[in-house]
Amino acid sequence: MMKIGLIGYGKAGQAVAQVLHDDPRYELCWVARQSQASPGQTVPDTAIPVVNLHAADWAPWLDAHPVEALVDFSRPQSLHVYGEHLRRRQLMLVSAISAYGPEDLAYARRLAEQTRIMCSPNITVGINFLILAARLLRRIAPFADVEILEQHFREKSEVSGTARKIAESLSVEDQRITSLRLGGIVGHHEVIFGFPHQTVRLVHESIDRRAFGTGAAFALDQLAHCDNGLYSFDDLMMRMVRNELLAQPGLA
Repeated sequence: MMKIGLIGYGKAGQAVAQVLHDDPRYELCWVARQSQASPGQTVPDTAIPVVNLHAADWAPWLDAHPVEALVDFSRPQSLHVYGEHLRRRQLMLVSAISAYGPEDLAYARRLAEQTRIMCSPNITVGINFLILAARLLRRIAPFADVEILEQHFREKSEVSGTARKIAESLSVEDQRITSLRLGGIVGHHEVIFGFPHQTVRLVHESIDRRAFGTGAAFALDQLAHCDNGLYSFDDLMMRMVRNELLAQPGLA
């Protein structure tokens, strides 16, 4: 059973904590949050502690509460706070931070020389399968028109990082992204291919934030079999696809 520490305890982090706690492959040992935790706070219906860790707290905390991997659903700055502890202890990292800048990713790449790191702006299995399928269709039909539609909850002000990733993976401009903000929507991404005489729509609908936890669990399982390096969710999914193809005679 792999021992996990979770960073970030907002709405997504709370959902991920529930999924990891319920998954028999993992032991969620503790949760670190950015805002002040209440004394003695735990994940509901468990004894898993929820703590507030400052920069100076990380070394003694990890000494007293060792884990094999970290899952980060917090903020881009967090990586720079715990990064050296990650490197020295060779802890795996699954990060779902959507706003990493070039400097953050460069730092992650340096850390990954001594450990295994997966970074993805959207960590759901479904959306990453959508991206994989869209890339394949783009290769098959490079002449097709492509539009990307993303819909999210009213409070989300910025353009979806996932939509930008889809656009980048398909080599289309951000201007081809249409954004809608509506109450009652968790997350919706749609890639529309316009062919002569036909249309193809690839759609992913987020129903519950626990989908992030399912994705994190998949990433942890796959990353455990990888060499040191910086990976995307695409990399992990393609690794699995290749292994499946090689296991089927005549399909590889």
